[in-house]
Amino acid sequence: MPTLILVRHGRSTANTEGLLAGWTPGVALDERGAAQAAALPGRLADLPLSEIVTSPLQRCQETIRPLLDARPGLRAHTDERIGECHYGDWSGRKLAELKDEPLMEVVQAHPSAAAFPGGESMRAMQTRAAEAVREWNARVERDHGADAVYLMCSHGDIIKSLVAEALGLHLDLFQRISVEPCSVTAIRYTRLRPFLVRLGDTGDFASLAPREEPPGDEATVGGGAGAP
Repeated sequence: MPTLILVRHGRSTANTEGLLAGWTPGVALDERGAAQAAALPGRLADLPLSEIVTSPLQRCQETIRPLLDARPGLRAHTDERIGECHYGDWSGRKLAELKDEPLMEVVQAHPSAAAFPGGESMRAMQTRAAEAVREWNARVERDHGADAVYLMCSHGDIIKSLVAEALGLHLDLFQRISVEPCSVTAIRYTRLRPFLVRLGDTGDFASLAPREEPPGDEATVGGGAGAP
């Protein structure tokens, strides 16, 4: 079965403003995110990508544009199932404000029980994304062969949930996974099991350096902004 390259969108204006974007329209890449997207074709130059699938949201569309420009033979397929979690009433709000919501504790410690007011549950998010991957795996293998490599450009919580699913981890453990903006995660699927062969690879270790304000013990809903 194929190898799936999961790319989180580049850093967005919502990331730098500390907002939980969700499906809020008009959320674009910021200057750093645009530079990350511009570097993506070089980072993936050795991969013979057979298909590109993307979330419909603007920040993902902007992230893959340089890659599509560099490979004119490829076109992007849009799939809403790998779009961001529907955060409902939380969409567009500041993460600093949301941390005091009682639901945030559930999101952190028991995400399989978390359902966003006016939005969807995290279980539903994982289910739709995993179904999309299974269907695209079958399609890519049918059209390009079992050794094909294809790419999906998606969002932090979506990618984390797919990694958890591939590793056989309960969704309640997915907050232990971190994927930075424009990071590359690779999962090789086989008949018996998936293999996680890359996780959150940016080629940049700056985010591992000590910071003036150390990160807390809670996961950033939506994925965070990455290195400062």
